[in-house]
Amino acid sequence: MPTVYTPLSGVVADELRADGVRVVSDLTNESEPHVIHGHHHIETMSAVLRFPGVPAVFVCHDRTAWHDRPPRHPRIRACVAVDENCREQFVDEGFAVADVRVIPNMVDLTRFRSRGPLPPRPARALLFSNYAAEHTHLPVVRAACTRAGVELDVTGNACGNPCARPEKQLGAYDLVFAKARCALEAMAVGCAVVLCDHGGTGPLVRAEQWDALRPLNFGRRACANSLTAENLLAEIARYDPVDAAEVCRLTRERAGVTHAADAFLALYDMVIRAQAVSTPDPTAETRATAEYLRSHLSYPFVTGLAGAAVERDQWRASAESAHRGWAELQHEYERTLEECRRLQERIKARRAG
Repeated sequence: MPTVYTPLSGVVADELRADGVRVVSDLTNESEPHVIHGHHHIETMSAVLRFPGVPAVFVCHDRTAWHDRPPRHPRIRACVAVDENCREQFVDEGFAVADVRVIPNMVDLTRFRSRGPLPPRPARALLFSNYAAEHTHLPVVRAACTRAGVELDVTGNACGNPCARPEKQLGAYDLVFAKARCALEAMAVGCAVVLCDHGGTGPLVRAEQWDALRPLNFGRRACANSLTAENLLAEIARYDPVDAAEVCRLTRERAGVTHAADAFLALYDMVIRAQAVSTPDPTAETRATAEYLRSHLSYPFVTGLAGAAVERDQWRASAESAHRGWAELQHEYERTLEECRRLQERIKARRAG
């Protein structure tokens, strides 16, 4: 029976408990597990140090996130990336390529059930992202949908409309703008999906592209085009309900949770066996722990939250500046359109005269 460790319990912890999963915020009195499956490095190293002799697997979900930076320790015997982008993070940190495995994100198919056939033309769209807000990519997606005649809703933390149960909402939409796991969940339901994030846009996922986009986790690396309404409009124009049904079939056939579960179970067995036949080296473990602490001395958890607050404020200022720039461009665009209309009226009047 698995136990989930998190120093800070929230909504997700409550949902796990409601589903019968044991969640704890203190490892002091916990019994020794067979294997540690770690995500964020502080929590992973806390468990590794609490349970001497227990092997661990570390999984990286976001190569840009500080908490996903992979730690080094002799008992972290396997490194897992959810896509090629995260795999490169391990390699950049000096891990051997042979020691890193890619196990892509998966979808719980019992939660995300397929909807009925899509209409010939999209009528309702959803921007499905925790980063969607007025200062990120929401205005661009809204502009594209307005021009395409598609009604847009948005859900996610940044816009103030979080969604704890997306499986209950996705089936109401024909078109979804998302990336990574959100995109996978929408595809599994049967929505047409345009890959999109605050950093750029990608394609509307077609069946012939599925195999090429899967190693990228339908994520940030796949969103390589500029974030413009024109680029999004071009992808909306590729909407095809028949092809979306085939994308749904492929997603449900190849990205179900059982595939990843089998891969992780095999990995757990491998690291447990490797740990069982290894000779403990307390000196190497102590050195690894000291190096881990040294390498993170300059990070916010040690230096205080002031540095993080400065970075946050700088990011917000940059985002607000970009938003103001977009608003000014939009105003200039509307002013130019109005001037063109006046010129057209003058031309018509002269011709009529």
